[in-house]
Amino acid sequence: MLIHLENENKYDELISKGKVLVDFYATWCGPCNMLTPELEKLASEDESLKIIKVDVDEFPNIARRYRVMSIPTLLLFKDGKLVNSKLGYMPLVHLKEFIA
Repeated sequence: MLIHLENENKYDELISKGKVLVDFYATWCGPCNMLTPELEKLASEDESLKIIKVDVDEFPNIARRYRVMSIPTLLLFKDGKLVNSKLGYMPLVHLKEFIA
């Protein structure tokens, strides 16, 4: 499931259960735009994974909370706990390794 965050108040609830991949991005970011189709493929292949796209321009407070300084930044959560992070574009095969 791929979710574009629309309400900052829903963020903590969205990451609280299960395996969640958070993509910090911006619409003007080239590598971010390259990553989106890969995330869409990943979401369609792994129904147990929730992917949340967080626009750093719309939600700077969430980006600051995790000290996101470069985009794209991917954060992997399991039941609300941060377990892994990665910077930059990744093809689908590397995304699968990252969440495994």
